[in-house]
Amino acid sequence: MIVAGEASGDGHAAKLVDAIRHAAPQRTFHFFGSAGPAMRAAGVEPVVQADELAIMGLTEIARALPMFISAFRKLKTSAVERRTDAVILVDFPEFNLKLARSLKRKGLRVIYYISPQLWGWRKYRRRTIAKHVDLLLTILPFEKDWYAEQGIHNVEYVGSPLANEVHPTIGKDEFCTRHGLDPARPIIALLPGSRRKELTRILPPMLKGVTFLSTEKRGLQFVLALASTRGRSEAEERIAEARTLDGRLPEIKIVQGETYDALNAAAVAAVASGTATLEAGIIGTPMAIVYKASGFNYRIVRPLIKVEHFGLINLIAGERIMAEMIQDEFTPESLAVELIRLLEADTNASARAALKKAAGRLGAGGASARAAKAVLELIRVR
Repeated sequence: MIVAGEASGDGHAAKLVDAIRHAAPQRTFHFFGSAGPAMRAAGVEPVVQADELAIMGLTEIARALPMFISAFRKLKTSAVERRTDAVILVDFPEFNLKLARSLKRKGLRVIYYISPQLWGWRKYRRRTIAKHVDLLLTILPFEKDWYAEQGIHNVEYVGSPLANEVHPTIGKDEFCTRHGLDPARPIIALLPGSRRKELTRILPPMLKGVTFLSTEKRGLQFVLALASTRGRSEAEERIAEARTLDGRLPEIKIVQGETYDALNAAAVAAVASGTATLEAGIIGTPMAIVYKASGFNYRIVRPLIKVEHFGLINLIAGERIMAEMIQDEFTPESLAVELIRLLEADTNASARAALKKAAGRLGAGGASARAAKAVLELIRVR
């Protein structure tokens, strides 16, 4: 059984499924669990649709609690009835750590892929990892040592599944031709996140920032890279609302399933904090990292966060190489000012150099293959 709950985890899980099959081609595997679009395309039977679980925030989760309870019960029942050889839990700690505890108590092998960021907050959860996870596969270079310091040694560092796997499929000129853009004019990519509430809270100030930006600097073009878990109509509604409030909002092209191509074509980007900051960093697109949650959620969660940086690319770099605008610091004006700064030729070049150096710390790729090998060794499949 393999369980993901968000767009990034869905993509990583799908790659792992493919890698497991590739590593043992003589065996027939059946995968089932919580599957998003990428996992379903990889042949995972969706006991639960992962698309429905991509919710963030205490109040949002509280309202959706019956859905989460139903999904939990379906997955638990399926795993126990089928006596699955292994349960692979991918990221999504609020849900998956509880599932790990429940399934381990039933005697099932539990593998956790993409460690919860316990070094950043909720360190106490290490006890759940130590007691209820047979194998923890980490993707960041410092995580194995951190867990060792906590007395947890059933940990294997496999590298980032994004290293050497994030790359555009087409060049800038072809992307521009496909979407009616002028390759001679700067393109600004907007990545507002993959959750419904992120489109509600992050996209509107991004769009206001676009209006400020286009007023201050002429000739810019804007592309919204929409996550696979979101419907196009959701973005179109937010754009229509923004245009009703301010008719100066310029044209915004919406693309889906072309995030890497959009980032590659972009001069700069506005990116919601999360996996996308690492993807943009690997591609080398200078960015402003932004995030905004509800005031209630932020007041509750912020005191628990112990890291200096929110953006993954900054954490990898070990310093703030890209500006972060979180909660009240994220305003349309602050976003526009930072993107204008990044559009300056010298600033843009130095930002790209810093990103290249940081991305180099992720290694040469092959994380999915290494994770697959570790999974198969645990369940002794040859």
